[in-house]
Amino acid sequence: MQRIRLRYTKRGRLRFTSHRDFQRAFERALRRAEVPMAYSAGFTPHPKVSYANAAATGTGSEAEYLEIALTEARDPDKLRELLDESLPTGLDIVDAVEARTSGLADRLTASVWELRLEGVAPEDARRAVDIFNAAETVEVQRLAKNGMRTFDARGAVAGLEAFEAGAGTSVETHSPQPAASVGSTGAAGAAPLTGPTDQPCAILRLVVRHVTPAVRPDDVLSGLRAVADLAPPVPAGVTRLAQGLFDEETGTVTDPLAPDREAAVALSMAAPTAAAPQAPA
Repeated sequence: MQRIRLRYTKRGRLRFTSHRDFQRAFERALRRAEVPMAYSAGFTPHPKVSYANAAATGTGSEAEYLEIALTEARDPDKLRELLDESLPTGLDIVDAVEARTSGLADRLTASVWELRLEGVAPEDARRAVDIFNAAETVEVQRLAKNGMRTFDARGAVAGLEAFEAGAGTSVETHSPQPAASVGSTGAAGAAPLTGPTDQPCAILRLVVRHVTPAVRPDDVLSGLRAVADLAPPVPAGVTRLAQGLFDEETGTVTDPLAPDREAAVALSMAAPTAAAPQAPA
């Protein structure tokens, strides 16, 4: 059984698709591309697809991950192309590697988010960010299944900065996700944000650790409103730019597929050595 790990996006209007909507679209793409999927056992077999830490409905993303199991070996790059052609524009398969290590989900320990605040002056956003970063704790409330829950939104935030619209980047090209941090989208060759308009617009770049309870971008916005009275007049546009292992020393979020690529390179380098004929004694 071969395992392939894929990175996909939710762009434009497709950010409003729910995770279940994406699951249905992806399973149709698997059938359309004639992928030799492995199936579970039992009375209702289903394709072996493992999803990891999907973004919420209404949130854009450049870094969603899943893993599929195949009954026949396939080239990851060709498989990526076939699946990408079989999905609607906006749900794009942008990277694929053969799984050569374990624990993909365990590598998704942090995310880099971009929050576009229409109608907010950059200087007001910077002031609010400074207050938030200076606080030891920022308590916010969220309605949960068991009622209203209060928790700290500050502790999970590894970095938060404010920029003026046009000073950062947001839309990633079809290239492997490099390391990302506050001040860096982790998007090589990305296109710039929309330039200045007649309305002020601030951009927040957020690095948040994946903790329990989960701290989401809207929780950080609630915290900014609580400590600095920052209240955008319209809902923020939220995009996940990267997710992966958080490096405490550098403050970066690294590519979770990098270990699989490194293992593939090491295997290809070792193969010729193993196959070389031994010299006669």
